Amino acid sequence: MEPLNVLMVGTGEYTTGWVGAGASGSDKKVGVVGLSMFDLRRRGKVGKLGMVGVNGTKFPAIREHLHKNITLAYNGLDTSFESHPADTTSDPDAYKTAIDSLKRGDAITIFTPDTTHYPIALYAIERGVHVMITKPAVKLLEHHLGLLEAAERHGVYVYIEHHKRYDPAYNDAKFRARKLGDFNYFYSYMSQPKSQLETFKAWAGVDSDISYYLNSHHVDICDSMVSQLGYVPVKVSASASKGVAASLGCNEATEDTISLLVHWEQEGDSSKRATGVYTASWTAPQRAGVHSNQYFHYLARDGEIRIDQAKRGYDVAEDAAGQIMWYNPFYMRYAPDEDGNFNGQSGYGYVSMEKFVDGCRAVNAGTLSPRDLDAKGLPTLRNTIATTAILEAGRRSIDENRDIVIERKEGSWKLV
Repeated sequence: MEPLNVLMVGTGEYTTGWVGAGASGSDKKVGVVGLSMFDLRRRGKVGKLGMVGVNGTKFPAIREHLHKNITLAYNGLDTSFESHPADTTSDPDAYKTAIDSLKRGDAITIFTPDTTHYPIALYAIERGVHVMITKPAVKLLEHHLGLLEAAERHGVYVYIEHHKRYDPAYNDAKFRARKLGDFNYFYSYMSQPKSQLETFKAWAGVDSDISYYLNSHHVDICDSMVSQLGYVPVKVSASASKGVAASLGCNEATEDTISLLVHWEQEGDSSKRATGVYTASWTAPQRAGVHSNQYFHYLARDGEIRIDQAKRGYDVAEDAAGQIMWYNPFYMRYAPDEDGNFNGQSGYGYVSMEKFVDGCRAVNAGTLSPRDLDAKGLPTLRNTIATTAILEAGRRSIDENRDIVIERKEGSWKLV
């Protein structure tokens, strides 16, 4: 198969690990997307690489950061890429020029603020370009369905980067859930420390919220576990707390913590009901020992599953940190191999990137169609509709102070 040319849209923390004043202080100090794509190029799966942002003046510092923290760290790994706009200019529509330079069958990754996902993805889809979108795919169910229709019309693959599906424990839990009978209850919690609000201050509470940002992980995980059992979401109510984020300089509308209460029913048998509670916060303590606390409890008729993703029996105490830290090398393993090369190909952050690249190459080669990839249960646009419906319903429930019903008739989804 031919290597895949990839344009990375968005130059921030998840793509490069660079956040304006240097390397991120999170667990993504050298990024995920860029590093994965540079290594996939080394392995022959990716060809030309590009990167596009709004402010081209950032690129000299980004290149220096990537050279210092990736090239010098991993045996001279090539971190070169074509950038848009020019290093001396700023252009909010630079993504259009960059996408116009691609050919049909090339691909883009979108790691930008939530409100920009839809126009960027649609622009690429209409030009026959495959698309990866960070979660949440989009903020509105209407936009999700619109992208799906466009993708099917143009024959491109659109993949939502729900990397938690490839976490070994979460993936195993999905398999075991098949044998545990009817779904009954799901509870999840996911948080990040207050320091992240400094990174997200420009858009937090304005363009998006903590539920879209973090609840999207476990809403998708739960849906992937219970949709195989025939369950669909039918109603959502949400509650939010406020005060901390605003006191830290965020917009006064910024919520600290959001909980979604989702009612599920089994299609064809409304007597079988279940409850899902999904809580997300970005005002967790600074020194919690983990960048992201995340865990869930799944209860079914014939058993239950509990997963603590943050603490897996691996802790490190360093004088420099002044505390015990629980690291997660299962996500991105940054330690090099015995030859000095990047050795994190089994990390579920990397696996998610490779799944997208492999899917695009298979579609380009004609060995698989986008519908075939849907059938594999991958986090495609078609397989993530419920997640978008739940997240938008949660937002509307808070804004409108009422329950939001999710209607699904003959494959058509609607919020009422």
